[in-house]
Amino acid sequence: MFDSPFLAETGAIAQFAGRFFREGFRPRYEVRELLYQCYAVGYQSLPMVGVTGFIMGIVLTLQSQPTMAQFGAESWIPTMVGLTIIREMGPIITALIFAGKIGSSIGAELGSMRVTEQIDAMEVSGTNPFKYLVVTRVLATTLMLPLLTILADAIGLYASYVGINTKGVTTLALFLNNILGTLTFGDVVPAVLKTFFFGFAIGLIGCYKGYFANKGTEGVGQAANSAVVASSLVIFVLDLLAVQITDLLGIN
Repeated sequence: MFDSPFLAETGAIAQFAGRFFREGFRPRYEVRELLYQCYAVGYQSLPMVGVTGFIMGIVLTLQSQPTMAQFGAESWIPTMVGLTIIREMGPIITALIFAGKIGSSIGAELGSMRVTEQIDAMEVSGTNPFKYLVVTRVLATTLMLPLLTILADAIGLYASYVGINTKGVTTLALFLNNILGTLTFGDVVPAVLKTFFFGFAIGLIGCYKGYFANKGTEGVGQAANSAVVASSLVIFVLDLLAVQITDLLGIN
């Protein structure tokens, strides 16, 4: 047998997730802290997600226009861009932005609390730091990422409409009809469902890295950095699994 740091850390994160499920759904519930974390997570990410969604939509439109014009298929641009954003680009790009912004923030915050012994002080005072710090943050990221993804999709589609009107004229009603007329259950629901798993992974990994940070201030930086890297990798792995599952189930 060989000792693999990767496998050891994977097992540790799995145990951390198991502890989340054991403690997260038993009283006492930290409802006030959960609501605050939802507000903080959503509010902090909103500007970046909005700007990214707008740029994503307009760039996809402007890049595809010349190619589609060569084949006389400019009328298909709304459909192509809409499906691309809703099925794949919207969830993935939003999750990566979310991981960079919130994952690093959670890792640094909890890491700072660990190295300054604030978490130890909470344990001594009788407070359950895992329930107060970890459970609330993981639930907040799990709940808020799907909402941010839907918002990013909407902004991206509006940006696509703006991009189309830079070189032509179309009405918003016609633009939306072209998109909505081709969307199916298999396009929307799996794309939204997988963002719950993305959000859960981002929150869990960020909390894990911060909760077990060490080496003083250096450990705080390492926790923030490794939280982003690990979360981004897990997002791609989960997306690959989601594609395979929807393909096996025939949802497309």
